[in-house]
Amino acid sequence: VQLQASGGGLVEAGGSLRLSCEVSGRTSSSYIMGWFRQTPGKDREFVATINAYGTRTSYTDSVKGRFTISRDNSKNTAYLQMNSLKPEDTAVYSCAARYGSGAVTLPATQDRYDFWGQGTQVTVSS
Repeated sequence: VQLQASGGGLVEAGGSLRLSCEVSGRTSSSYIMGWFRQTPGKDREFVATINAYGTRTSYTDSVKGRFTISRDNSKNTAYLQMNSLKPEDTAVYSCAARYGSGAVTLPATQDRYDFWGQGTQVTVSS
């Protein structure tokens, strides 16, 4: 399984970006998808997760109401729509996948994910 993240860039505070994460390889399986972010000198931080069907989501408090995670299983792609961006959102954003449906719980720690994509840089200027 391979994950390819894209969509990062430079944006002014208050602006928007949409990140994409395309899954290839064993796409017939059910996957929970997640987004994490990391800044230099800090641990990777959970941002959002979505179950295999796109019916349940979870977010870290700092992005609730501003970020939306979604997925299009016909395209094997997950998205992270980021609105009202703040300078503190600046980070390298990575997508991750975990086998399973997420029908009961949605994992919010990086050790519970099986596959990772490369990061994409998001920079928000003030």
